[in-house]
Amino acid sequence: MQLTKAIDDSRILFLDAECVSGESDYELLTPDMQALWRHKTKSILRTDEFTEEEASAAYKNNAGIYAEFGKIVCISVGFIFLDKESNTKSIKLKSFAGPDEDILLQDFANLLNQYYPNANKSYICGHNIKEFDIPYICRRMLVNGIELPDIIDVAGKKPWETAHFLDTMEMWKFGDRKSFTSLKLLAAVLGFPSPKDDIDGSEVGRVFWEENDIDRISLYCEKDVLATAQLYLRLSLKPLLNPDNVVHVS
Repeated sequence: MQLTKAIDDSRILFLDAECVSGESDYELLTPDMQALWRHKTKSILRTDEFTEEEASAAYKNNAGIYAEFGKIVCISVGFIFLDKESNTKSIKLKSFAGPDEDILLQDFANLLNQYYPNANKSYICGHNIKEFDIPYICRRMLVNGIELPDIIDVAGKKPWETAHFLDTMEMWKFGDRKSFTSLKLLAAVLGFPSPKDDIDGSEVGRVFWEENDIDRISLYCEKDVLATAQLYLRLSLKPLLNPDNVVHVS
């Protein structure tokens, strides 16, 4: 991890996104979108024959992971800074969250444009962000008619042109492409607090649509960002953040 050792931690924006289905139920989709979802259901269930009830259940359980059928309800970010009073590293966590996806995405885009405009001077770090978070965010921004900030506008770019994305899953894989390794497992293996002490990703849709508890989702997402920052520091052989040095910004 020689490269990450040389990176100034204060130049990194840690990130995580939470997504849900675009509608609370399959039955609320337009007829065209229902037909398109049934086509998607074939690959999910691996069969050409299924009932409307099975398509509906597949929508509730799976639609959120597809940018064409889902939407973002929370993007949490964190950045490390040196606390001048204690002379120790701290992290500030903030969430862009709510039912209005266009508003939270525009607010997030404004953050990137203002504070992280240059991919040569800044980094974005997340767990599996190259395969999920960044592509999903970009797609949903386009759906909502929002111009992509330069730092995440990577369409058509070569791998070496996206070196400002620090993906902790890639860092852990060391070139191994065979499997997904969760934050929860790495927290247990590498000895830092697990982010999964309340809900997990599979429950976000229920908490959003049935409980309307966006604050709970935001806190869960911020815990993922904190865990990602701790994982990054652990993989870079740097000291972990002290729990007392975590600031949640409302």
